[in-house]
Amino acid sequence: MINSPKKTIFTLSIVLLVLLVLILSMANLWLGSVSISWGEVLETVLGKATSPQSSIIIWEYRMPQVFTAIAVGMGLSVAGLLLQTVFRNPLAGPSVLGISSGASLGVAIVVLAGSAFGMDVLQSSFMLNEIAVVIAAFAGALIVMAIILYVSGRIGNVVTVLIIGIMLGYAVSAIVGVLQFFSGAEELHTYVLWGLGSFAKNSLIRSELIFITSLLLIISTLFIAIPLNAMLLGENYARSLGFDPKKYNTIILLIAGLLIALGTAFTGPIAFLGLAVPHLTRAWFNTSNHKTLIPATLLIGANLALLCNLIARLPGYDTSLPINAVTSMIGAPIVIWVIVKRSKIKAQ
Repeated sequence: MINSPKKTIFTLSIVLLVLLVLILSMANLWLGSVSISWGEVLETVLGKATSPQSSIIIWEYRMPQVFTAIAVGMGLSVAGLLLQTVFRNPLAGPSVLGISSGASLGVAIVVLAGSAFGMDVLQSSFMLNEIAVVIAAFAGALIVMAIILYVSGRIGNVVTVLIIGIMLGYAVSAIVGVLQFFSGAEELHTYVLWGLGSFAKNSLIRSELIFITSLLLIISTLFIAIPLNAMLLGENYARSLGFDPKKYNTIILLIAGLLIALGTAFTGPIAFLGLAVPHLTRAWFNTSNHKTLIPATLLIGANLALLCNLIARLPGYDTSLPINAVTSMIGAPIVIWVIVKRSKIKAQ
Protein backbone atom coordinates (compact mmCIF):
# COMPACT_ATOMS: atom_id res chain seq x y z
CA MET A 1 0.00 0.00 0.00
CA ILE A 2 1.37 3.44 -0.98
CA ASN A 3 1.39 5.90 1.93
CA SER A 4 -0.02 9.41 1.44
CA PRO A 5 3.19 11.37 0.60
CA LYS A 6 4.38 8.66 -1.82
CA LYS A 7 0.92 8.47 -3.38
CA THR A 8 0.93 12.23 -3.94
CA ILE A 9 4.39 12.11 -5.54
CA PHE A 10 3.32 9.17 -7.71
CA THR A 11 0.16 10.98 -8.86
CA LEU A 12 2.06 14.18 -9.68
CA SER A 13 4.72 12.19 -11.57
CA ILE A 14 2.08 10.37 -13.62
CA VAL A 15 0.32 13.65 -14.45
CA LEU A 16 3.68 15.15 -15.48
CA LEU A 17 4.47 12.16 -17.70
CA VAL A 18 1.03 12.30 -19.35
CA LEU A 19 1.50 16.01 -20.07
CA LEU A 20 4.94 15.28 -21.47
CA VAL A 21 3.46 12.65 -23.81
CA LEU A 22 0.98 15.26 -25.09
CA ILE A 23 3.72 17.90 -25.53
CA LEU A 24 6.08 15.54 -27.36
CA SER A 25 3.20 14.26 -29.52
CA MET A 26 2.36 17.82 -30.57
CA ALA A 27 6.06 18.52 -31.18
CA ASN A 28 6.20 15.47 -33.48
CA LEU A 29 3.20 16.82 -35.39
CA TRP A 30 4.67 20.30 -35.59
CA LEU A 31 8.35 19.74 -36.42
CA GLY A 32 9.59 18.17 -39.61
CA SER A 33 11.04 18.82 -43.04
CA VAL A 34 7.93 20.84 -43.97
CA SER A 35 7.22 23.84 -41.74
CA ILE A 36 3.70 23.88 -40.22
CA SER A 37 2.61 26.47 -37.67
CA TRP A 38 1.28 25.57 -34.22
CA GLY A 39 -2.07 27.05 -35.23
CA GLU A 40 -2.35 24.80 -38.30
CA VAL A 41 -1.44 21.74 -36.20
CA LEU A 42 -4.14 22.52 -33.62
CA GLU A 43 -6.74 23.24 -36.31
CA THR A 44 -5.93 19.99 -38.09
CA VAL A 45 -6.03 17.87 -34.92
CA LEU A 46 -9.37 19.47 -33.93
CA GLY A 47 -10.80 18.74 -37.40
CA LYS A 48 -10.86 22.38 -38.50
CA ALA A 49 -8.02 22.26 -41.03
CA THR A 50 -7.89 25.13 -43.52
CA SER A 51 -4.83 23.87 -45.42
CA PRO A 52 -5.26 20.59 -47.37
CA GLN A 53 -1.45 20.21 -47.58
CA SER A 54 -1.03 20.47 -43.80
CA SER A 55 -3.88 18.05 -43.25
CA ILE A 56 -2.29 15.43 -45.52
CA ILE A 57 1.15 15.81 -43.92
CA ILE A 58 -0.20 15.53 -40.37
CA TRP A 59 -2.79 12.76 -40.80
CA GLU A 60 -0.99 10.59 -43.36
CA TYR A 61 2.64 11.02 -42.31
CA ARG A 62 3.14 12.48 -38.84
CA MET A 63 0.15 11.19 -36.84
CA PRO A 64 0.88 7.51 -37.71
CA GLN A 65 4.44 8.03 -36.44
CA VAL A 66 3.11 9.44 -33.15
CA PHE A 67 0.76 6.49 -32.57
CA THR A 68 3.41 3.96 -33.60
CA ALA A 69 6.11 5.53 -31.42
CA ILE A 70 3.83 5.59 -28.37
CA ALA A 71 2.65 2.01 -28.94
CA VAL A 72 6.10 0.54 -29.54
CA GLY A 73 7.73 2.62 -26.81
CA MET A 74 5.30 1.52 -24.13
CA GLY A 75 5.06 -2.06 -25.45
CA LEU A 76 8.79 -2.78 -25.56
CA SER A 77 9.37 -1.01 -22.23
CA VAL A 78 6.72 -3.03 -20.38
CA ALA A 79 7.95 -6.22 -22.08
CA GLY A 80 11.46 -5.43 -20.80
CA LEU A 81 10.09 -4.88 -17.28
CA LEU A 82 8.28 -8.23 -17.36
CA LEU A 83 11.36 -10.09 -18.59
CA GLN A 84 13.63 -8.49 -15.98
CA THR A 85 11.14 -9.56 -13.30
CA VAL A 86 10.77 -13.14 -14.54
CA PHE A 87 14.50 -13.71 -15.00
CA ARG A 88 15.46 -11.50 -12.04
CA ASN A 89 18.17 -10.12 -14.31
CA PRO A 90 18.65 -6.34 -14.84
CA LEU A 91 20.10 -6.92 -18.32
CA ALA A 92 17.15 -8.95 -19.63
CA GLY A 93 15.39 -7.23 -22.52
CA PRO A 94 13.26 -7.88 -25.62
CA SER A 95 16.21 -9.32 -27.56
CA VAL A 96 17.12 -11.82 -24.84
CA LEU A 97 14.51 -14.45 -25.83
CA GLY A 98 15.38 -14.42 -29.52
CA ILE A 99 11.91 -13.12 -30.43
CA SER A 100 13.32 -10.06 -32.22
CA SER A 101 15.71 -12.38 -34.05
CA GLY A 102 12.73 -14.54 -35.05
CA ALA A 103 11.09 -11.50 -36.63
CA SER A 104 14.35 -10.74 -38.45
CA LEU A 105 14.42 -14.32 -39.78
CA GLY A 106 10.86 -14.00 -41.08
CA VAL A 107 11.75 -10.83 -42.98
CA ALA A 108 15.03 -12.35 -44.20
CA ILE A 109 13.18 -15.35 -45.63
CA VAL A 110 10.73 -13.09 -47.49
CA VAL A 111 13.30 -10.56 -48.71
CA LEU A 112 16.55 -12.51 -49.03
CA ALA A 113 15.70 -16.19 -49.59
CA GLY A 114 14.59 -15.84 -53.22
CA SER A 115 17.83 -14.12 -54.19
CA ALA A 116 19.87 -16.65 -52.23
CA PHE A 117 18.29 -19.51 -54.21
CA GLY A 118 18.65 -17.81 -57.59
CA MET A 119 15.20 -16.25 -57.96
CA ASP A 120 14.64 -12.59 -58.81
CA VAL A 121 12.58 -11.68 -55.76
CA LEU A 122 12.45 -7.98 -56.64
CA GLN A 123 10.26 -8.83 -59.63
CA SER A 124 7.58 -10.20 -57.29
CA SER A 125 5.31 -7.42 -56.11
CA PHE A 126 3.83 -9.70 -53.44
CA MET A 127 7.06 -10.90 -51.90
CA LEU A 128 8.33 -7.41 -51.22
CA ASN A 129 4.92 -5.99 -50.43
CA GLU A 130 4.95 -4.08 -47.16
CA ILE A 131 2.17 -6.24 -45.72
CA ALA A 132 4.05 -9.45 -46.60
CA VAL A 133 7.10 -8.19 -44.70
CA VAL A 134 4.98 -7.40 -41.63
CA ILE A 135 3.28 -10.81 -41.73
CA ALA A 136 6.63 -12.57 -42.13
CA ALA A 137 8.15 -10.65 -39.20
CA PHE A 138 5.16 -11.36 -36.97
CA ALA A 139 5.12 -15.05 -37.93
CA GLY A 140 8.85 -15.43 -37.27
CA ALA A 141 8.51 -13.77 -33.87
CA LEU A 142 5.51 -15.93 -32.94
CA ILE A 143 7.29 -19.15 -33.94
CA VAL A 144 10.26 -18.38 -31.69
CA MET A 145 7.86 -17.31 -28.92
CA ALA A 146 5.96 -20.61 -29.26
CA ILE A 147 9.23 -22.53 -28.83
CA ILE A 148 10.08 -20.47 -25.74
CA LEU A 149 6.62 -21.05 -24.25
CA TYR A 150 6.86 -24.79 -24.95
CA VAL A 151 10.24 -24.98 -23.24
CA SER A 152 8.97 -22.89 -20.34
CA GLY A 153 5.96 -25.18 -19.89
CA ARG A 154 8.09 -28.33 -20.02
CA ILE A 155 11.04 -27.17 -17.92
CA GLY A 156 9.78 -24.30 -15.77
CA ASN A 157 13.30 -23.17 -14.87
CA VAL A 158 13.67 -19.51 -15.91
CA VAL A 159 17.47 -19.68 -16.15
CA THR A 160 17.24 -22.59 -18.60
CA VAL A 161 14.58 -20.74 -20.60
CA LEU A 162 16.86 -17.67 -20.72
CA ILE A 163 19.82 -19.70 -22.00
CA ILE A 164 17.69 -21.45 -24.63
CA GLY A 165 16.31 -18.07 -25.76
CA ILE A 166 19.82 -16.69 -26.17
CA MET A 167 20.91 -19.80 -28.11
CA LEU A 168 17.85 -19.53 -30.36
CA GLY A 169 18.80 -15.93 -31.06
CA TYR A 170 22.33 -16.97 -32.08
CA ALA A 171 21.01 -19.79 -34.29
CA VAL A 172 18.52 -17.51 -36.04
CA SER A 173 21.16 -14.82 -36.54
CA ALA A 174 23.43 -17.43 -38.15
CA ILE A 175 20.70 -18.39 -40.63
CA VAL A 176 20.06 -14.73 -41.45
CA GLY A 177 23.82 -14.23 -41.95
CA VAL A 178 23.94 -17.08 -44.49
CA LEU A 179 20.96 -15.64 -46.38
CA GLN A 180 22.63 -12.22 -46.42
CA PHE A 181 25.85 -13.71 -47.79
CA PHE A 182 24.09 -15.28 -50.78
CA SER A 183 21.55 -12.51 -51.45
CA GLY A 184 21.70 -9.79 -54.09
CA ALA A 185 22.59 -6.16 -53.42
CA GLU A 186 19.05 -4.81 -53.80
CA GLU A 187 17.48 -7.40 -51.50
CA LEU A 188 20.24 -6.90 -48.94
CA HIS A 189 19.66 -3.14 -49.07
CA THR A 190 15.92 -3.66 -48.43
CA TYR A 191 16.61 -5.95 -45.48
CA VAL A 192 19.20 -3.60 -43.95
CA LEU A 193 16.77 -0.67 -44.18
CA TRP A 194 14.13 -2.74 -42.33
CA GLY A 195 16.70 -3.68 -39.68
CA LEU A 196 17.52 -0.03 -38.97
CA GLY A 197 13.99 0.47 -37.62
CA SER A 198 11.46 3.19 -38.36
CA PHE A 199 8.21 4.50 -36.89
CA ALA A 200 7.19 5.85 -40.32
CA LYS A 201 6.23 2.58 -42.02
CA ASN A 202 2.57 2.41 -41.02
CA SER A 203 -0.70 3.95 -42.12
CA LEU A 204 -2.93 5.74 -39.61
CA ILE A 205 -5.33 2.78 -39.30
CA ARG A 206 -2.50 0.31 -38.80
CA SER A 207 -0.75 2.53 -36.24
CA GLU A 208 -4.01 2.90 -34.29
CA LEU A 209 -4.41 -0.90 -34.34
CA ILE A 210 -0.87 -1.36 -32.97
CA PHE A 211 -1.59 1.23 -30.26
CA ILE A 212 -4.89 -0.34 -29.14
CA THR A 213 -3.53 -3.91 -29.15
CA SER A 214 -0.41 -2.93 -27.21
CA LEU A 215 -2.46 -0.96 -24.67
CA LEU A 216 -4.83 -3.91 -24.08
CA LEU A 217 -1.90 -6.28 -23.55
CA ILE A 218 -0.30 -3.85 -21.08
CA ILE A 219 -3.57 -3.38 -19.18
CA SER A 220 -3.74 -7.17 -18.76
CA THR A 221 -0.40 -7.07 -16.91
CA LEU A 222 -1.99 -4.97 -14.15
CA PHE A 223 -4.05 -8.03 -13.18
CA ILE A 224 -0.86 -9.98 -12.41
CA ALA A 225 0.97 -7.18 -10.57
CA ILE A 226 0.84 -9.02 -7.21
CA PRO A 227 2.29 -12.28 -8.61
CA LEU A 228 4.98 -10.19 -10.32
CA ASN A 229 5.90 -8.62 -6.98
CA ALA A 230 6.07 -12.05 -5.37
CA MET A 231 8.26 -13.46 -8.15
CA LEU A 232 10.87 -10.77 -7.54
CA LEU A 233 11.68 -12.58 -4.28
CA GLY A 234 12.03 -15.96 -5.95
CA GLU A 235 9.84 -18.84 -7.07
CA ASN A 236 9.75 -20.46 -3.61
CA TYR A 237 8.41 -17.26 -2.05
CA ALA A 238 5.79 -16.91 -4.81
CA ARG A 239 4.77 -20.54 -4.27
CA SER A 240 4.43 -19.96 -0.51
CA LEU A 241 1.92 -17.17 -1.27
CA GLY A 242 -0.17 -19.52 -3.40
CA PHE A 243 1.07 -18.50 -6.86
CA ASP A 244 2.13 -21.14 -9.37
CA PRO A 245 5.45 -19.84 -10.79
CA LYS A 246 5.28 -22.12 -13.82
CA LYS A 247 1.80 -20.85 -14.76
CA TYR A 248 2.70 -17.18 -14.28
CA ASN A 249 6.02 -17.55 -16.11
CA THR A 250 4.06 -18.78 -19.13
CA ILE A 251 1.52 -15.93 -18.90
CA ILE A 252 4.24 -13.29 -18.52
CA LEU A 253 6.35 -14.67 -21.36
CA LEU A 254 3.24 -14.81 -23.60
CA ILE A 255 2.35 -11.15 -22.94
CA ALA A 256 5.97 -9.97 -23.29
CA GLY A 257 6.43 -12.04 -26.45
CA LEU A 258 3.31 -10.60 -28.09
CA LEU A 259 4.37 -7.04 -27.24
CA ILE A 260 7.84 -7.65 -28.71
CA ALA A 261 6.46 -9.39 -31.80
CA LEU A 262 3.96 -6.59 -32.41
CA GLY A 263 6.56 -3.83 -32.09
CA THR A 264 9.25 -5.57 -34.12
CA ALA A 265 6.99 -6.68 -36.96
CA PHE A 266 5.65 -3.20 -37.70
CA THR A 267 8.76 -1.09 -37.07
CA GLY A 268 11.80 -3.36 -37.30
CA PRO A 269 13.97 -4.21 -34.29
CA ILE A 270 14.18 -1.22 -31.91
CA ALA A 271 17.21 -1.38 -29.62
CA PHE A 272 17.57 -0.50 -25.93
CA LEU A 273 14.04 0.82 -25.17
CA GLY A 274 12.98 -2.39 -23.45
CA LEU A 275 16.29 -2.65 -21.64
CA ALA A 276 16.78 0.95 -20.48
CA VAL A 277 13.29 2.24 -19.62
CA PRO A 278 12.56 -0.14 -16.70
CA HIS A 279 15.79 1.04 -15.02
CA LEU A 280 14.87 4.70 -15.55
CA THR A 281 11.46 3.99 -14.01
CA ARG A 282 12.89 2.25 -10.94
CA ALA A 283 15.38 5.08 -10.43
CA TRP A 284 12.67 7.75 -10.74
CA PHE A 285 10.02 6.11 -8.53
CA ASN A 286 12.40 4.20 -6.23
CA THR A 287 10.12 1.18 -5.96
CA SER A 288 9.79 -2.44 -7.05
CA ASN A 289 5.98 -2.47 -6.82
CA HIS A 290 4.59 -3.39 -10.24
CA LYS A 291 1.34 -1.53 -9.57
CA THR A 292 3.51 1.58 -9.74
CA LEU A 293 6.12 0.36 -12.22
CA ILE A 294 3.77 -0.80 -15.00
CA PRO A 295 1.92 2.52 -15.63
CA ALA A 296 5.10 4.51 -15.02
CA THR A 297 7.14 2.32 -17.42
CA LEU A 298 4.39 2.64 -20.02
CA LEU A 299 4.53 6.45 -19.91
CA ILE A 300 8.32 6.80 -19.74
CA GLY A 301 8.66 4.37 -22.66
CA ALA A 302 6.16 6.37 -24.73
CA ASN A 303 7.98 9.63 -23.93
CA LEU A 304 11.40 8.24 -24.78
CA ALA A 305 10.16 6.78 -28.08
CA LEU A 306 8.55 10.11 -29.05
CA LEU A 307 11.75 11.97 -28.15
CA CYS A 308 13.85 9.54 -30.22
CA ASN A 309 11.49 9.91 -33.18
CA LEU A 310 11.74 13.70 -32.92
CA ILE A 311 15.55 13.53 -32.90
CA ALA A 312 15.60 10.99 -35.75
CA ARG A 313 13.43 13.16 -37.96
CA LEU A 314 15.99 16.00 -37.86
CA PRO A 315 13.42 18.83 -37.97
CA GLY A 316 14.19 21.25 -40.78
CA TYR A 317 16.00 18.63 -42.89
CA ASP A 318 14.72 16.40 -45.69
CA THR A 319 16.37 13.30 -44.26
CA SER A 320 16.00 11.23 -41.09
CA LEU A 321 18.27 9.08 -38.96
CA PRO A 322 17.59 5.36 -38.35
CA ILE A 323 15.54 5.12 -35.16
CA ASN A 324 17.82 2.32 -33.94
CA ALA A 325 20.81 4.66 -34.01
CA VAL A 326 19.00 7.22 -31.85
CA THR A 327 17.63 4.71 -29.30
CA SER A 328 21.09 3.16 -29.01
CA MET A 329 22.75 6.54 -28.38
CA ILE A 330 20.30 7.25 -25.58
CA GLY A 331 19.81 3.74 -24.21
CA ALA A 332 23.41 2.52 -24.12
CA PRO A 333 24.61 5.16 -21.59
CA ILE A 334 21.64 4.29 -19.35
CA VAL A 335 22.55 0.60 -19.34
CA ILE A 336 26.23 1.44 -18.65
CA TRP A 337 25.09 3.66 -15.76
CA VAL A 338 23.03 0.75 -14.34
CA ILE A 339 25.99 -1.65 -14.51
CA VAL A 340 28.38 0.87 -12.87
CA LYS A 341 25.82 1.71 -10.17
CA ARG A 342 25.23 -1.97 -9.32
CA SER A 343 28.98 -2.59 -9.20
CA LYS A 344 29.46 0.28 -6.73
CA ILE A 345 26.65 -1.04 -4.53
CA LYS A 346 28.18 -4.53 -4.44
CA ALA A 347 31.62 -3.07 -3.67
CA GLN A 348 30.34 -1.23 -0.58
